[in-house]
Amino acid sequence: MAFGITKKELKEWKSKVSKGEIAFLTHYWFDPRFPNIKTVTKVGCDDLERLSNWCEQYGLNPKYIHHRSEFAHFDLIGSKQKEILQQEGLQHHLKRFKLI
Repeated sequence: MAFGITKKELKEWKSKVSKGEIAFLTHYWFDPRFPNIKTVTKVGCDDLERLSNWCEQYGLNPKYIHHRSEFAHFDLIGSKQKEILQQEGLQHHLKRFKLI
């Protein structure tokens, strides 16, 4: 379940993803499988080759790309989430969701 984002932010992310852009959406999240994880960043792109290449660039396995919704995405959590957001220059995600 997602918390802490607006409908406008979600709409903008979906629009970018649909255009084949690499798009980032960080939000608060609760999943009992990961009790210590409070946020997730969805890295989406409808161009699956581009998204796969992006995953490989960061040493992530593209087989974990989610295809079960109309918006293909890779979920970043934990230390890898923080590391990649920093490398992508997304300081506002890190600050807003208290990851730094």
